[in-house]
Amino acid sequence: MGQVLKNSRLKDSVAIIVGSSSGMGRATALTFAQEGAKVVLAARRLQILNELTSEIATLVEDDQAVLPCQTDIQHPDQVDHLIQQTVDRFGRIDILVYATGTNIPDRRLEILSNQTWEMMVQTNLTGAFYCTKAVLPTMRQQAEGLIIYISSAAVPYPDTSGVAYQATKHGMVGLAHGTFKEEKENGIRTSMIFPGLTDTPLVLKRPVPTPPEVVAQALQPEDVADTCLFIATLPPRAYVPELILMPTGLA
Repeated sequence: MGQVLKNSRLKDSVAIIVGSSSGMGRATALTFAQEGAKVVLAARRLQILNELTSEIATLVEDDQAVLPCQTDIQHPDQVDHLIQQTVDRFGRIDILVYATGTNIPDRRLEILSNQTWEMMVQTNLTGAFYCTKAVLPTMRQQAEGLIIYISSAAVPYPDTSGVAYQATKHGMVGLAHGTFKEEKENGIRTSMIFPGLTDTPLVLKRPVPTPPEVVAQALQPEDVADTCLFIATLPPRAYVPELILMPTGLA
């Protein structure tokens, strides 16, 4: 037996979750599905997407409510395919959550390579641009849509996460705000979320392991998912430009 839906606050909504194979993206996909949304799972690891698809289908007792779509967001043709598959299956796109991102252990300027810099820009920023550009025509046609970008608390509170990480996460802010200014008359809203330390696989990419007692005080992916849900369930008249989410014990 599947689990009864928590609520139906996203009933009839269609949401694409980019980066849904793990961490914040996975938690957001599960939360949105439990709230009645049709969810499209986008990430590179197809096997993990298929496993999550089965989990969600069982959870909501509807195998038509979830669509896995293997996507490498570094390739615009694959992003275009993701959008087309979603429209073909569900007929619309109400929400896009850009929850993917990466970092590397060798992040200091003295050892950061040009190749690594390019990879970081491509994954954290250019991929967000590809997804934004690809989804806008559908949202314009609907005269409504919401794009949520998950950035990092390293933007409002600079830290030692590395210049490539910080530069790309700052770049997402410009993408989000610029998109809103151009598209708000078309009913399209954008929101930035800046999570502090969150217990996700990205923590494992730190050059020095984070002490377990610190990780124990971190946010959980579900906290970020609930924040996405809060934004997604606001009426179209409400706009959240930026939202900082910090773990209480580490603030």
